[in-house]
Amino acid sequence: MDLSMPDARAVRRVVVLGASLTGMLAAAALVPHADEVIIMDRDDLPDGPIPRPGLPQAHHAHLLWSGGEEAMEQIAPGMKQLLIQAGARYVPMPGSLLTLTPHGWVPRAGAPMQHQIVCSRDLLDATARGHLLKGVTVRSRVYAEALTGTPKRITGVRVRDLETKKTEDISATLVVDATGRKSHAAGWLEEIGLPAVAESIVDCGLVYASRWFRAPKGAEDCPVISLQPDPGLGKPGRIATLVPVEDGRWLVTLAGTLGAEPNADTAAFESFARSAAHPLVADMIARAEPLSDVRLYRNCCNHRRYFERLKPWPAGMVVLGDAVVSTNPIYGQGMTMAAQMVLAMRTALLRYGLADPGLSSTVQRQVGRVVQAPWDITTGQDIRFPGAMGPRAPLAGRLTHRYVDRLSNTAMSRPKVTKALFDVMSLAEPPTRLFRPDTVWEVIKGPAGPALSDPPMTDSERAYCGPLSASPRGEPEA
Repeated sequence: MDLSMPDARAVRRVVVLGASLTGMLAAAALVPHADEVIIMDRDDLPDGPIPRPGLPQAHHAHLLWSGGEEAMEQIAPGMKQLLIQAGARYVPMPGSLLTLTPHGWVPRAGAPMQHQIVCSRDLLDATARGHLLKGVTVRSRVYAEALTGTPKRITGVRVRDLETKKTEDISATLVVDATGRKSHAAGWLEEIGLPAVAESIVDCGLVYASRWFRAPKGAEDCPVISLQPDPGLGKPGRIATLVPVEDGRWLVTLAGTLGAEPNADTAAFESFARSAAHPLVADMIARAEPLSDVRLYRNCCNHRRYFERLKPWPAGMVVLGDAVVSTNPIYGQGMTMAAQMVLAMRTALLRYGLADPGLSSTVQRQVGRVVQAPWDITTGQDIRFPGAMGPRAPLAGRLTHRYVDRLSNTAMSRPKVTKALFDVMSLAEPPTRLFRPDTVWEVIKGPAGPALSDPPMTDSERAYCGPLSASPRGEPEA
């Protein structure tokens, strides 16, 4: 079939660029509305949970918050069950978390408030490929070079086959860009005559370092551990995260902002973990068997492209996922935001239909609304670290931050506020949840008592962890 023939537009064809999780979710959401959905990627997609070049971030810890898992279930029911059957863990919060915030340890008692799904990114993507690509045509080793069409309507995409080096114009009713941080969508739109897309970057100089470990016997299902830095200390932040994943392994990700960046030296990995806000992760990996070298990831800045502000926005084009916004990975919200963007597209499709000329602009505006609050919260924290580059928060933002800081402190001892915080962190509810009258009243009252100063661990957890080291918060040991 010649996909470049003019009458191909009579077929409701959708081209999705990028077989990322965002791209696969988008393809699944579009299948019921199109005659043909084609997903294109530069990589040969593996059959199982195997690394691929197009996902360098897969070597690092990933979290799927409940807000994202619930969005996925609406797009493609059964995804959660398949992930758990494949070996992913369901992590209720706060019971299965050990989280140290700038205000102390989060209590673990009480009923579940939200949850996470944790596994390796390779397992998640392999499960997604098996579930989300039903009815989708997959073309591997293909690279998108340009859009075709006019400033008013995108009519398709020009692609190059990486094997034959030949180019091909493919007509489409809708083109979806899900190519991630390195998306060329803004440049492509300029090439067809549209204005430049406004952008914003906030960069605290974060560098990631990750390593795999074999969990000690009995520690395979330990809690997820998150040791968070305090941007208010006026010094570089050090982060440590331990995620128990499938096959009895731990994935440990360390990170540091400008001036405290980790390196790929395996001998230095444990000592860097010991310089985080608490030595807990360092103590745990000291008793575990390393399974890999250290992998670094440097492309961690917050990057926002304001496609929704572009006037006019062309019909036939939607941009989703990290191509719209990529935030500091330590907050673990990328996959959740992606799922919610796709859900916004699905909602618009159900209301307007694929052929509606206003669909694309409606979707892009909704996508902008989905990502705005997580962007504000993430960048509002990151810009506070020494040497961070980017626009400073306006006065209203700084006042909001002071309120949220007090709320976070209060959450360490008042369960109603803890739940409000988890609801927003997991993107299960909008930030307005933090300003409901009942929450505001709890925040006004302030903490009910001192925050926990020691990790709230069970006896069995302490048994496999061993004696905990003592170290001042955030101070590297000599």
